[in-house]
Amino acid sequence: MQTDFKKLGLAVIETELAAVNKLKSRIDDNFARACELMLDCEGRIVVTGMGKSGHIGGKIAATLASTGSPAFFVHPGEASHGDLGMITTKDVVIALSNSGNTAEILTIVPIIKRLGVPLISMTGSPGSPLATEATINLNVSVENEACPLGLAPTSSTTVALVMGDALAVALLEARGFTEEDFALSHPGGSLGRRLLLHVSDIMHTGKDAPRIAPEASISEALLEMSSKGMGMTAIVDHSGTVLGIYTDGDLRRTLDKKIDLQHTRIDQVMTRNCKTVDAHDLAAEVLKLMEDHKINGALVTDADNRLVGALNMHDLLRAGVM
Repeated sequence: MQTDFKKLGLAVIETELAAVNKLKSRIDDNFARACELMLDCEGRIVVTGMGKSGHIGGKIAATLASTGSPAFFVHPGEASHGDLGMITTKDVVIALSNSGNTAEILTIVPIIKRLGVPLISMTGSPGSPLATEATINLNVSVENEACPLGLAPTSSTTVALVMGDALAVALLEARGFTEEDFALSHPGGSLGRRLLLHVSDIMHTGKDAPRIAPEASISEALLEMSSKGMGMTAIVDHSGTVLGIYTDGDLRRTLDKKIDLQHTRIDQVMTRNCKTVDAHDLAAEVLKLMEDHKINGALVTDADNRLVGALNMHDLLRAGVM
């Protein structure tokens, strides 16, 4: 008989969706108190758990740490052999155990309480020893595991992970955590580049920024565009003030009108009141401006509208912003 893998996969998803949906009613006063304890924490949030709960705990600790709440994971078995010294009186502990009876965690609970450290438990059994000993218990119980044998942690680990995400994001909002804060803890890869790069980091400056005088001919402007390879040139007066821009698109429109390229001044065909950006703008903001206005480049100006640089889509692409 052929196994219907799609049907089996969908059944797992339906079971876990139902379990997560029931979690909504658990976002209660206990949840709010847990958030307040973590928000007021002067130390770090220490997360612990055994087995699959430990894997979920590690993810929760990582999410908290990356969203503005200093946190780390401690293995409860190792805690009994010295790592408990990593927990200080200023910390808050989150302990995950679906049964609430995990021996390795229960062994260290008395020490945690002796330190006076608030203990937040996440259990599937509100009447369990861990739940009753905790300062606050968050109920993450499920009716059914997605595993047909009811043995492999599936729905229970999903629900615990979602509860952890709810805590982390609630704290993120409460702290006023911003995109730039997030990028500071994720400087590697495209995420950090997208959020932290400023126009000044990637723009062309000095002789590399295309510019030409208003009295120059169109053909002279084309030579400047070709030599700088940006598909555009700024038109500036003697003080460097931007009067307009001329782009590849403007050239196509010029050719359609059969204008004399040799003798027509560039200021007669340039685009006036062009979009400009500031060197301190985020590159991501400039990318959105280009996409919104369907342009491929922008001039960078100072407060007096003098040209300080230029950049185009290729620069954003090379920098990993796109």
